[in-house]
Amino acid sequence: MGQIGRAHNEGWHLLTEGTMADHSPTMRRRQLGAELRDLREKAGKTQEDVWEWTNVPTTTISRYETGKRRVPITFLKAVLPLYGVGSPHAEALEKLAREAHERGWWAAYGDTVPDWFANYLGMETAADELWTYESEYVPGILQTRRYTEATRVAMSAADPLEVSERLVAVRAARQKRLTGDEAMILRAVLNEAVVRRQVGGPDVMREQLAYLVEIAVLPNITLQVLPFATGAHPGMLGPFTALRFPQEPLNTIYLELDGGALYWEKPLAVGRYTATFRRLTELALNEEDTISFISEAERSLDEG
Repeated sequence: MGQIGRAHNEGWHLLTEGTMADHSPTMRRRQLGAELRDLREKAGKTQEDVWEWTNVPTTTISRYETGKRRVPITFLKAVLPLYGVGSPHAEALEKLAREAHERGWWAAYGDTVPDWFANYLGMETAADELWTYESEYVPGILQTRRYTEATRVAMSAADPLEVSERLVAVRAARQKRLTGDEAMILRAVLNEAVVRRQVGGPDVMREQLAYLVEIAVLPNITLQVLPFATGAHPGMLGPFTALRFPQEPLNTIYLELDGGALYWEKPLAVGRYTATFRRLTELALNEEDTISFISEAERSLDEG
């Protein structure tokens, strides 16, 4: 990633130009919230103190500090004197707040990206590493166009064509994070069922498996298959994705649901899922054997 610039003010720091979040308003919002929480605590103030100073409810202040809600410039300007923050750090925070109000690239795709998934895209755009375990289908960021279309039809056949087209475009935009000078690190563990299940028929599946073999050789990508022969394993509770950042407190676990998602940010939960993923990588085939396994599955489609 780019060089990290820092502004200092008696022990606290603010990430500015050149950071992982340059193109992610979501992460700007989370970073600003974390900075405000740190500043408040270093100033020896409680959320109740801030409420008395600004007349903003503590529930709203909490949402600002956790990045769940954008921080208004008016609130920021009102609270910084309470924390003893002056120039030039106040201006840097105001710039961060304005950037948090910008639209992410995914906004161009309208209703194709619901709010609960837009939050994920904002984090994925900024993440240094993505660790994902999938039990049913190829993760979106690794899907070919036809596989994406077939999955969409199977899961929601009533969707109009233009929605499917926009979804394919979103997937293509996400895949740009896997290449280039600032490519993220992707570690993916796929249950054998992902490789065996013929989504869209033999031709679509053959193309998808070939793509997995092709992309698995990239130095920033680690792909492993968890074979059925492994037996019981900790991933049986369900798929998940760990988004990892240079700032450890920003690490997040993402669990996708039907029509929604859960985001786990507490260190205990993040640590538990991190340990689970590491165990899955130990149980799964290594990279070389995984490529052989997927190639064999691709050849079996030809024989069929």
